[in-house]
This record gives sequence, C-alpha cells and structure tokens, in this order.
Amino acid sequence: MQTQKTLLVVYYSVTGGTEQMARALIKGATAEGIVNVQLKLAPQTSAGDVLAAGAYVFATPENLGAVSGLMKDFFDRCYYPALEKITGRAYATMICAGSDGHNAARQIERITTGWRLRAVAAPLIVCTHAQTAEEILRPKIISAEDLLRCETLGSLMANGLALGIF
Repeated sequence: MQTQKTLLVVYYSVTGGTEQMARALIKGATAEGIVNVQLKLAPQTSAGDVLAAGAYVFATPENLGAVSGLMKDFFDRCYYPALEKITGRAYATMICAGSDGHNAARQIERITTGWRLRAVAAPLIVCTHAQTAEEILRPKIISAEDLLRCETLGSLMANGLALGIF
C-alpha cells in the first residue's frame, strides 16, 4: 500500500487575512481527499514537519514590506536541518499584502532557492491596500474572488503532488 503524500501549509496571520487565504487553500487541497494536508502556524512548525512533507505552501502577511517576523523565524529554525534533504520538492507562496507583497515573495524565493525547492506557481499575492495604522491593524476580509484563487492553488498543489508531477 502506498503512503499518502503530505502537503504542508505553513502560515502566520495577525489580522486574519493570511489565515483566510490558508484555509481557502486547504479547502481546495482537501476537496478530493488525495493527499494529507497539514496546516501549521509558523511558530509551531518544526524541521521534522518540513522533512516529512512532500510539498509546501508558505503563507505570510507582508510586514513592513517583508516576510512576517515569525515566518522568518520558521525559516531560520528549519533551514539548516532541512538543507540538502528536501531538494527538488514543490512549493508555492501566498502573501497577504498591504502594498504590493513582491519583496516578501522575493525573500521566500531566495530562501527556497537555497533549499533547492521548485516553485510550481507564481506567488499568489492578495493586496488589501491597507496603508494607515488603523487599516493595517483592522481585521481583514478577503474577497470571494481572492479566496477562490487560493482554493484553486490548493487543488493544483494536491493534484500535482498526488499525481507525482511534483
């Protein structure tokens, strides 16, 4: 009997936007029940979780034009224990941004390049256009259209992993 492959979704969220995106992705990834999907908060994710998964989705808010501190902490803690042990595995990135999210995407791309992971989708960036302190700190509501994009990415990740495409 073949063991079911695991998609690990590592996320961090303060105002709820990134969490909504991650949960929509999970909905798409679990729709057909073809892979095991683990949703883990970045501070609770270990190198063992990374090593046990066959593919990844990294979901983070954009904080001050960068990856959130606790997502960066996840990468800092897990980078060397996983180095050279996860080469070639697939990943995707989701960013809940206030401005544009591209620098956060570049940061994750640099880290995953070091891990020698393979991006299987362009970074999915949802821009909330929150620019004032009040807007930035306010709980986010992600649009149905953007949540559907996340759900579609989840389906793509699960199917690609299950079919051995990546």
